[in-house]
Amino acid sequence: MKELELKVFPQREEPAREMNPLPEVRRGAGVELRKARLSDVDAIYWLIRYWAEKGLMLVRSHSHLYENIRDFFVLEDEDGQIVGTGALHVLWRDLGEIRGLAVHPQRQGEGLGRWLVLAAEREARDLGLPRVFAWTLQVGFFRGLGYQVTTREALPPKVWSECNACPFYENCREIAVVKWLYPREADL
Repeated sequence: MKELELKVFPQREEPAREMNPLPEVRRGAGVELRKARLSDVDAIYWLIRYWAEKGLMLVRSHSHLYENIRDFFVLEDEDGQIVGTGALHVLWRDLGEIRGLAVHPQRQGEGLGRWLVLAAEREARDLGLPRVFAWTLQVGFFRGLGYQVTTREALPPKVWSECNACPFYENCREIAVVKWLYPREADL
């Protein structure tokens, strides 16, 4: 019997910063919201890395992005540049996390982050998730979208799944915010 030849491909290393700087984009160019594709991973990586280097979010590896690509939305401008990204990650039957929210620095203040959050909320409703939450340093942004600050203890332990691996675990500055998408029985 002939043995099958197994080829092992080396895992892709993170590209050097000089190889792929964040591209220049035109402010105010038309934008389309869509689900992310595998071909968007590099652009998503660089948007997230830009803000992570400023200490405003956690960096995500290429492998994490590939493994979770179905969670992501992107905003693509009319020049084909990805100018925003965000994700809805389902944690349990009643809870989803909005994560990886990043907008190109040259497109700040245009409502693109709001658009991404609303898209994630719409998908959460379509899936039947009654609530979503986010870890954030931008509490005012989320409050403007109807989120409420909550204590970490009010969230189920499942949300802590990645916290132990976080380099900021001991000195976490992020605030938990939550939004109910459907009225709770207690609210009726």
